Amino acid sequence: MSKLLWKPDEERIKSTNMYSFMNAINLKYNKDFSDYSSLYNWSIDNIPDFWSSFWEYADIITSKQYDEVVDDLTKLPGAKWFSGAELNFAENLLRYRDDRVALIFKGENRDSTKLTYAELYNEVAKVAKSLKDAGVEPEDRIVGFIPNMPEAIIAMLAATSLGAVWSSCSPDFGVKGVLDRFGQIKPKILFTANGYFFKGNKLDSLERVADIIKDLPTIEKVIVVPYTEEKADINNLPIAVHYNDFKSTEDGLEVEFKQLPFSHPLYIMFTSGTTGPPKCMVQSAGGILINHLKELMLHTDLKRDDVIFYFTTCGWMMWNWLVSSLGVGASLVLFDGNPFHPNPGALWQMAEDEKITIFGTSAGYIAAIMNAGLKPKDNYDLTALKSVLSTGSPLSVESFEYIYREVKEDLQLASISGGSDINGCFAAGNPIGPVNAGEIQCRCLAMDVHAYDADGNSIIDQEGELVCIKPSPSMPIHFWDDPNGEKYHNAYFDVYPNVWRHGDFVTVTKNGGVVMYGRSDATLNPGGVRIGTSEIYRIVENMEEIDDSIVVGQEYKGDVRVVLFVKMADGHELSDEIKVKIRKEIRAEASPRHVPAKIIATPDVLYTLNMKKVELAVKKAIEGKEILNKDALRNPEVLDFYANVDMNNTKPGK
Repeated sequence: MSKLLWKPDEERIKSTNMYSFMNAINLKYNKDFSDYSSLYNWSIDNIPDFWSSFWEYADIITSKQYDEVVDDLTKLPGAKWFSGAELNFAENLLRYRDDRVALIFKGENRDSTKLTYAELYNEVAKVAKSLKDAGVEPEDRIVGFIPNMPEAIIAMLAATSLGAVWSSCSPDFGVKGVLDRFGQIKPKILFTANGYFFKGNKLDSLERVADIIKDLPTIEKVIVVPYTEEKADINNLPIAVHYNDFKSTEDGLEVEFKQLPFSHPLYIMFTSGTTGPPKCMVQSAGGILINHLKELMLHTDLKRDDVIFYFTTCGWMMWNWLVSSLGVGASLVLFDGNPFHPNPGALWQMAEDEKITIFGTSAGYIAAIMNAGLKPKDNYDLTALKSVLSTGSPLSVESFEYIYREVKEDLQLASISGGSDINGCFAAGNPIGPVNAGEIQCRCLAMDVHAYDADGNSIIDQEGELVCIKPSPSMPIHFWDDPNGEKYHNAYFDVYPNVWRHGDFVTVTKNGGVVMYGRSDATLNPGGVRIGTSEIYRIVENMEEIDDSIVVGQEYKGDVRVVLFVKMADGHELSDEIKVKIRKEIRAEASPRHVPAKIIATPDVLYTLNMKKVELAVKKAIEGKEILNKDALRNPEVLDFYANVDMNNTKPGK
């Protein structure tokens, strides 16, 4: 039985967008829904009615209305959405053009700067005109190798206003990581900053940009945004121009929003690339717009007077998701840098200063501040805060409890889960429902999500594969360079026919919540029994002796044995006594099958640039297999340790 941590009072429930939308459905369809469960069940049974109703509720701006919501709900992949409609993504995000603050930018050790909606519109108009003058046309690829700063959003909106396709990487990517991504999609224009800051250090980007464009002959122009210095030397970049010299100097420009079909490509997103070349997923303007607005307005309860923050880079889908908050007219907080600089409370000081109402971050960050002993509610004024969002990996029960104990008692903690694949969520927050420890509140509206067993049966309160059995608008329209759809099919549909298998190991609970256990391809399988890695992490990382950990299944004597690598906390070494303690606690709190056969001290835990643990790469390393695309990793140097571990004597080999 999960532990109830919070539930909204009646006044809060009735103030939510979810409540008003439910009432709109009741009125329109003569229903009497009074809770989320009944609304959810209706939404998955009446998908066209749901999306057409939300289209009206979100007031999607179009120049031409749709003829049909969806052509065939049994086509997965391949369903066509809102055929006949014409719209522009950027126009919907720039619907507000007043003096309310649109963007708040905070860099390391810098005062925040602000941009109003009117100023944002004017900046987009200037850059859009210059892009058009540079010959940018619909479906041209415009890319960013850039920090999470206002110019990244301005460039994206300017590009998409013309019907161009946007894609981005964060500036901490290595040259190979960027080429593995942008090299496939052949961009025309590249936006970059001259550098970025991390842990107080000024880091250069232009040297890497010079190396990148050598292998990207399609790039016609590099636009350099000032950040680490006012006007960097760009003599080594013959096709480069300074941002302020590039953008139009004309005032009073109007953005010419190109009107395009709902399915017109908007974003190209990439898989992490830790197990092979990154796959390029092409997503539609209309699909991303309507799905993001659904998640922001209904599941996040975002309103015009909110101040929303998500700790992200331009290389993670949460950046795209955050930017769509402009369509609601809220104020967005952008942060660039290390969240622990100059101290572990840096982001919470920012939350106080900017009166953030919705604070989004990763499960890894929450675990890190918990381990650091941070108590935000004792040191910062978080009166404005109403919600905390978490994603990237499963949020442990202890982290749930920590938020309510040390951050704020009266807030909605929404663990959310989805992926870059759909640029959104399968499971997310429910502002009119309770929060139970360790459990995502609900499956998202109109997402027919189940846990499947190996035979393709939907199961409740049992661990299984996360699947979605009906299409949704933000699923990719196709993969790049995949004319026969083979890459797309193999990525999601090769296990259960006509069913999206996402690759997460989950339980759907009887009350409609979702418990995440980690990636199913990293699931442990000792003795043929599947075990989610998060079940071990939540126990081990709650021990004061352990700073971090990563667990893999190693093929061994015809079976799979569980191998646990632990990064010890300062002042502790991995002794036989601590190994006994680890095994004892895992046995008591999980099961005998969860107990690792090997426990090995590691100098560091392997992460992607988006702070996701990379169990598969560690598994490959200890098995002596080649690791591809190391540029997708935050700390690839630690692979040498895993590759040289003597798995019999557990000492580094030669």
